[in-house]
Amino acid sequence: MRLLVLEDEPHWQKVIEDIAAAGKLEIVKVCANLADGLAAIKAVDFDVLIADLGLPDGTGIDAIRMARRTRPEADVLVATVFADEKSVVSAIYAGAAGYILKDSTPDEWMTALTDLRAGHSPLSPKIARYILRRLQEPARARKLGEIEPPSPPKSDVAADGTEQLSGRETEVLQLVAKGFSLVEVLS
Repeated sequence: MRLLVLEDEPHWQKVIEDIAAAGKLEIVKVCANLADGLAAIKAVDFDVLIADLGLPDGTGIDAIRMARRTRPEADVLVATVFADEKSVVSAIYAGAAGYILKDSTPDEWMTALTDLRAGHSPLSPKIARYILRRLQEPARARKLGEIEPPSPPKSDVAADGTEQLSGRETEVLQLVAKGFSLVEVLS
C-alpha cells in the first residue's frame, strides 16, 4: 500500500511514518502544506491519501476534492484532531472514505488503512456518533433542506426504554460503512 501523507506537524508525521514502517507500508511522499500536497496528488502514484484538515496554507478539504477528481481509484483517509460536526461533514462531502482521530492507537490506524483498501469506511467511534446524530435530528435536516429522517417506530424501543436504530438508520450506517458518501446515502 502506497501512502501520500498530508500532515504539517512533525510529531504526527513521525507517528504516521512509524505506523507505516510497522505495517510494511510505503510512504511515497510526506507534504507539510496544502500547496505541496496538491502538487503531489497530481504527480505521485498512491493508493491512500492520509490528509490532515488543518494546514498552514489552507484546508485538507481542498486536497480531498482534488484527490477524488484526479485519483478516483485512490482512497482518502482523514486523520485529524478536528472532531467537530462541520469538519466531519465537510470531509465526507468532499470525498473522504474514512475519518479517524489522530489520537487513535497504532492498531486502530492499521485497521483503518486495511479496512479502507478493502472497501470499507473506517470511522472513529466519536465520528460515527456525529454522523448518526446528524441523521437523527429532524429539525436540522429540515433546516438544511434534507429529507427528514423518520421517527423510530415503537418496536425500535428496547425493554429498558432506550431507543434502538431504526431500519433506515441501520441502512444509512451500512451504506456509509460501504463507502457511499453522505450525499449518495441521503439522495
